[in-house]
Amino acid sequence: MSRLTAVFENLAQAGRKALIPFVTAGDPTPEFTLPLMHAMVAAGVDVIELGVPFSDPMADGPVIQKASERALANKMSLKKTLAMAAEFRKTNQSTPIVLMGYLNPIEAMGYENFADASQQADIDGVLTVDLPPEEGADCAALLKARGIDTIFLLAPNSSEERIRKMTSIGSGYLYYVSLKGVTGAGHLNIADVENKLKQIKAITTMPVGVGFGVKDAQTAKTIASVGDAVVVGSALISKIENNPANPEQAKAEIIQLLSAMRAAMDAA
Repeated sequence: MSRLTAVFENLAQAGRKALIPFVTAGDPTPEFTLPLMHAMVAAGVDVIELGVPFSDPMADGPVIQKASERALANKMSLKKTLAMAAEFRKTNQSTPIVLMGYLNPIEAMGYENFADASQQADIDGVLTVDLPPEEGADCAALLKARGIDTIFLLAPNSSEERIRKMTSIGSGYLYYVSLKGVTGAGHLNIADVENKLKQIKAITTMPVGVGFGVKDAQTAKTIASVGDAVVVGSALISKIENNPANPEQAKAEIIQLLSAMRAAMDAA
């Protein structure tokens, strides 16, 4: 059983939902990310989505785009992100790490080399934003052979056929993009999210995480009432952007927000 499956099963048995933060590796500095990952676990997160910096993050809004720019200025790369995950794993054997990024760095490394490197770093899942299920079977098979889950993004307009395709190739969980547009945009319509999740749940038993637009503890609590996981990214990274000269303050604000989300979700 994969770490992701075990986490979601344990949470379901306890009547709780997963809290999944997204952070960009190397933002604002490479030295910042690893302590932040450990601090987030202490704050009650269940899975960490670790962003691989990329020069053209087309699905991301300005906040995460700038995070990638800061990380790339620090010479972060896919290889260095994997090394960071491996370092985290030396002292944490239980919290799943999902690499989230874009296809170009993976193609540059080569699918099989990437799968091997991910296994060596003890990565649990890979979410490649611009790799659709129609083109992702080969990469997913290489990852699956190494015990790594392939996670796909579902959109509000995803058809039942496409949901079935994703669930036949993917594993771990599905990531439901609750808004049309880029990360950090707009306001959630909970009724729309609930209706779409009912459609998804009629097709698959795979857990569904909801992201894009989760900004505060109240939103996290509401999402937790309809989904299996709450994914938060831009709201965390904005703390780094707003404290350019004081990363420790940024970390404290990130932990404060995640702790509030955890408490609100558990009270739902």
